[in-house]
Amino acid sequence: MTIRLYDTNARQVRDFIPLTQGCVSIYLCGATVQAAPHIGHIRSGLNFDILQRWFRYRGYDVTFVRNVTDIDDKIIRKAAEFDRPWWSIGYENERAFTAGYDVLGCQPPTYEPRATGHVPEMIEMMQGLIERGHAYEADGNVYFDVRSYGDYLQLSNQELDNLRQPEGDGETGKRDQRDFALWKAVKPGEPSWDTPWGRGRPGWHLECSVMAHKYLGPVFDIHGGGIDLIFPHHENEIAQAKAYGDEFARYWVHNAWVTMSGEKMSKSLGNSVLVSEMVRRWRPIVLRYYLGTPHYRSMIEYSEEALREAEAAFARIEGFVQRVTEKAGKTVAPAAEVPPAFAEAMDDDLGVPQALAVVHTTVRQGNSALTADDKESAVARLAEVRAMLGVLGLDPLDPQWAGAARGDDLHGVVDSLVRLVLDQRQSARSRKDYATADAIRDELVQAGLEIEDTPTGSRWTLRS
Repeated sequence: MTIRLYDTNARQVRDFIPLTQGCVSIYLCGATVQAAPHIGHIRSGLNFDILQRWFRYRGYDVTFVRNVTDIDDKIIRKAAEFDRPWWSIGYENERAFTAGYDVLGCQPPTYEPRATGHVPEMIEMMQGLIERGHAYEADGNVYFDVRSYGDYLQLSNQELDNLRQPEGDGETGKRDQRDFALWKAVKPGEPSWDTPWGRGRPGWHLECSVMAHKYLGPVFDIHGGGIDLIFPHHENEIAQAKAYGDEFARYWVHNAWVTMSGEKMSKSLGNSVLVSEMVRRWRPIVLRYYLGTPHYRSMIEYSEEALREAEAAFARIEGFVQRVTEKAGKTVAPAAEVPPAFAEAMDDDLGVPQALAVVHTTVRQGNSALTADDKESAVARLAEVRAMLGVLGLDPLDPQWAGAARGDDLHGVVDSLVRLVLDQRQSARSRKDYATADAIRDELVQAGLEIEDTPTGSRWTLRS
C-alpha cells in the first residue's frame, strides 16, 4: 500500500514517503479571520479533513496543524470600519470558522495556533535571517531580500525578473520593491508589539514559517492550502524557512476553488455564500457531500442545481442505509476494511470521485440484494458502505449526524413542500398571473418564511 499525492513543487504525483514511519505531519494554512466563512473558505478544511481521515485509516499517526491569522491589513481595516477592537473582529470570526468546520463534520486539528501568540518566535526567526544576510531593517520595517535566496519562485515556476513590482504598498525603505515584509513598523491606531527594531506587527507570511517550525519542526511532511496561496504566500514561506536553515515541507498539496460564474468565490467580489446561511437552507451532511466529493484539485462551480443533484445523490445512499437497517432490525456496524477498489482510488491522489463511484455501485448491489430478499448480502453491502462513508465523513449513522437526524429530516420534508409551492408560484409568474404569484408569496411570508428571488430561482429561509 502506497499513498500517492500530487506535489505542486514537483508538478507530478509522487509516492508519499513519510519522514517517520507510521507518522504524518501536516500544516494547513487556515483562516484569516476578517469575516465569517463562505463555502469556498471551508472547502480547504473539508479536503484536508478527508486527507487526514484517510491517513488515519491507513494506520498513520497524524499531527495536523491549522493556523489562525488573527492580525493582518484586512482585520485592521474591518476594525476601523466598524469602530471595534481588532481582536474582537478576529475572535468573533474565528468562532464562526470553528462553527463552520464543526457543523460540516471536520475533525479538529491537533493544534490550532494564532499568529499573535508567536511574536517571540517571529523575532527569533527575523534575527536569524538578518544575521544570515537574507533580511534587513529599514524605517522600523524588516524585509526579506528576495535576491538573496536563489530558489525564490520555484514553487510557482516564475522568473524574478518577470515579476511585477508592487506599487503603492506604503512600505518604505525597500532595496527592491519585490522584497516582502517580515515585520511592519507601527502606524497610528494599529496594534503593535515590541521588537529590537521598534514597535510593529507581523507580516502575513512570517507567521506560518514560524508556527510550522514550532509545532512540526524544521522539516515536516505536507504543507497545504488553496491554490491562491501558491504565490505569494507559500513562495514566501519557503524562502523564509529555507533561508533560516529549515528543510521545511517535503510535499506541497493545494486544493482548488469554489467559483461562481467562473470567478473565485470571495467576499470582495460580493459573490460569496456564507456557511451559516447555507446550513439553514441545506442539511450540513448534504453540503459536506457537495463540497467534499469532487476531486480536491478540481474547481467547483457553485449552483443551486448542483446542490440539488448532490442532495438527490446522497438521498439514494441514505435510503439504502435506512432500508437495510430496518430489514436487519439493528444497526449494522461498519466493515473492518473498505473494498479494495475504494482504497485504490483513495490511495491515488485522494481520488474521492472514483471512490464515491464504488460507494454508489455497492449501494446498487445492496438494493438488488434487498429486492431478491437476500438479507445477508444486503447487510454485508451496508457494512461496506458505512466503512467507506466513515472515511469520507458522510456516514448518516455516525453520532455527528445521527444526533441531528430528526431535525434534518424535518427540514428536508419542509424544503420539499415549500419547493412545490414555489414551483406553483413560478408557474403563475410565467403565465403572467402576478396576482396569484403575489398571493402565494404572501401566504409563505405569513407562515414564517423569507422568500428571495435570484437569477437561479427562488430561495427560502426561516424568518429570524
